[in-house]
Amino acid sequence: MEKTKESAHSKNYEKVKEYYNGGYWKEARVKNAVTKGWITEDEYTEITGNRYDS
Repeated sequence: MEKTKESAHSKNYEKVKEYYNGGYWKEARVKNAVTKGWITEDEYTEITGNRYDS
């Protein structure tokens, strides 16, 4: 069975992406999601379009 793109992301990826794209979260909050382990650094880049700098 082929893996879908969604299953390749962290559990909270879609939630964080929706909050950011909806204007509810700023970039700093998305960065905080990385430090809390909700999403990966690569997912941060996918969501915000900016490279993650710790």
